[in-house]
Amino acid sequence: MPKIVAIHDLTTEQQQKIKDIAPDYELLVTKAKELTPSIVQDAEIMIGWSRSIQEDILSADSKLKWIQAWSAGVDKMPLKELEEKGIQLTNASGVHSVPITEHIFAMMLAFNRNLHLAIRQQSNNKWDTSGTFTELAGKTIVIVGVGQIGSHTARVAQAFGMRTVGVRHSGKSDPYVEAMYKVDQLDEALAEGDYIVNILPLTDDTRGLFNKARFSAMKDSAFFVNVGRGQTVVTEDMIQALQSGSLAGAGLDVFEEEPLPSDHPLWTMENVIMTPHMAGDTDRYGERAVDIFLENLQSYVSGKPLSRNVIDYSKSY
Repeated sequence: MPKIVAIHDLTTEQQQKIKDIAPDYELLVTKAKELTPSIVQDAEIMIGWSRSIQEDILSADSKLKWIQAWSAGVDKMPLKELEEKGIQLTNASGVHSVPITEHIFAMMLAFNRNLHLAIRQQSNNKWDTSGTFTELAGKTIVIVGVGQIGSHTARVAQAFGMRTVGVRHSGKSDPYVEAMYKVDQLDEALAEGDYIVNILPLTDDTRGLFNKARFSAMKDSAFFVNVGRGQTVVTEDMIQALQSGSLAGAGLDVFEEEPLPSDHPLWTMENVIMTPHMAGDTDRYGERAVDIFLENLQSYVSGKPLSRNVIDYSKSY
């Protein structure tokens, strides 16, 4: 009997839904550290990914045909080797749309209303009403990397009365983005933004994309938010822009080095808001990830192409 192996917790109801769709498959729910080489090599479908099972998955004896990643980013997976073995890969893109969008706006609103400073003042029993306060309404948000998260962010931005500008590789329009640019027009788009939101995946093309030239293209009054990948930003160039006043502030959830060293200058910069790579966290994560898997499983057992979130190995996303 072919096997489905899940290395993430599944509720009894979720397990039953999988069995209902794929009654001819055996389902094993376990922890990655409890997997043996024989279990991994015998699996036809894997729910989740761990570096500890990479060698067994890529072995000549592996029966694996499909991996459902539990994350949206797949840059840490051996994409070339998976492609060579003909293993299909799907990710959890779409799971994060709501929490990451809310995280983006939490950072922008905190900066606008000086909440990041007020929290520090509260810790020091200090009453200080100084500072500049502004609004999102009437401002322009530039979303770099318009996928499912970016589209949802644009939708919410419009509810705030913002103008929405997007940047995506294809240049394809989006119903919630008023002006869409291609990547080769990035500087032109950045120049329009009061808020720049980076949601790009990490690829050879995006690594270090936000460098001195990109920050120079932004308004001095712009606020930069990174919820994509830390390695898409040249950190030293961003710090220089923040210190020189050519960038007003930054909201950062991801970093080139994680965890961020305790002596890193970003910790003490008053115009920086930081969170420890948690923008996508939500108590509904598993529920949404399983929904994606179930939809694809229905296609898989019917002999049809996988319908959602299929990774294009040529693009690495």
